[in-house]
Amino acid sequence: MCSMPTPPWARSAAGANTYDAATATVLPTIYERTTAAAMTHGGINLGQGFPDADGPQWLREAAAEAISTNAGPTNQYSPGPGFPWFREAVAAHQRRFYGVELDPQDQVLHTTGATEAIAATILAFAPAGSEVLAFEPFYDSYGAIAALAGAELKTVPLRAPEFRPDIAALEAAVTERTSMILVNSPHNPTGAVFTREELEAIVGIAAAGGAVVMSDEVYEHLMLDDAAGHSTILSIPGADQVAVAIGSAGKSFSVTGWKVGWVTGSARLVNQVRGVKQFTTFCTGGAYQYAVAQGLQDDRGFFAQNQAELRAGRDLLAAGLAEAGLRVFSPDAGYFVLADVRGVTPKTAAEFAAELVSAAGVGAIPVSSLTLPSTQHNPEDELNYLLRFAFCKRHDVLADAIGRLSDWLG
Repeated sequence: MCSMPTPPWARSAAGANTYDAATATVLPTIYERTTAAAMTHGGINLGQGFPDADGPQWLREAAAEAISTNAGPTNQYSPGPGFPWFREAVAAHQRRFYGVELDPQDQVLHTTGATEAIAATILAFAPAGSEVLAFEPFYDSYGAIAALAGAELKTVPLRAPEFRPDIAALEAAVTERTSMILVNSPHNPTGAVFTREELEAIVGIAAAGGAVVMSDEVYEHLMLDDAAGHSTILSIPGADQVAVAIGSAGKSFSVTGWKVGWVTGSARLVNQVRGVKQFTTFCTGGAYQYAVAQGLQDDRGFFAQNQAELRAGRDLLAAGLAEAGLRVFSPDAGYFVLADVRGVTPKTAAEFAAELVSAAGVGAIPVSSLTLPSTQHNPEDELNYLLRFAFCKRHDVLADAIGRLSDWLG
């Protein structure tokens, strides 16, 4: 008797480590579970990566203006690819920051956050039975959508302390089945920023193997160290033939609930992503597009101000974690500090995180939840001993969390 194929919902959940085989049910994401645990124990949530302060007032007022006056107009269906003026603002932003020229008519596609952009891109370019390469740890939706597409996620690990991409290992991992290479720079959760030389090598490997590169660049404006300059993949020679880039207003402007994202690249590749995207949400967030377009044209100093605030939060949290006995890896960008728990416990980070939130009231995410099951089952792999702490919080909240952790550890 032939067994039934695994249904798409189960494949997707398993790919994101959210499938409970014992009950054949879908678990909440690790972010939801950590947030819920922190709330249950009256704790501080340093797990989920969202700021506890909203974006700039002028940006929020622009969205409110669009709703109340129907500027655009923005209260009815927007064009599937996004309003023309939104796409023009994205193109102008790419030109101003990276010197990349894009035709807003056919090289920019609005999406419902980076989440939809990731989903539409992987579903567009990863055929069933193919392999998708990613650097590990990886954002969990990569695994979910690759599995939903019927592709197999393969990984190349990023190793402490620098978490640099191993280009030789990546090249060796490419096979005739490789359909995509997923790049995330600045990287979640390590905070590593890939160099131009590394991006050039990745583009070359993709071109030689006939693979498409998806470059997730949502942390582009969360740079914390001037020496680690971010380069969009589309600024790399030859990338226009093999790569698309993904951006997000949520992270750049501290409005994660707005879900405004975009895909950029050659007209051919963006058109192929559109083939999936226009049958998911079709269009969303007209008022938010209106506000974000203004912010992309002129951030009014918010990017620099936000970076300074995040840098101070990073340094405060990193110092407190180190004083508590954890080995800390300071990021060059993003929202997160990684810490190795082996200095204070023989337990895995997942075990330590469960105790930390219940006993000390501090929520953090084990990096192992952002890895393959094969990595999780290897007790020798260092990724099983790393915890991700978010520092995109008020400084008094971070200080409270450090105090709770230190008191609990004694």
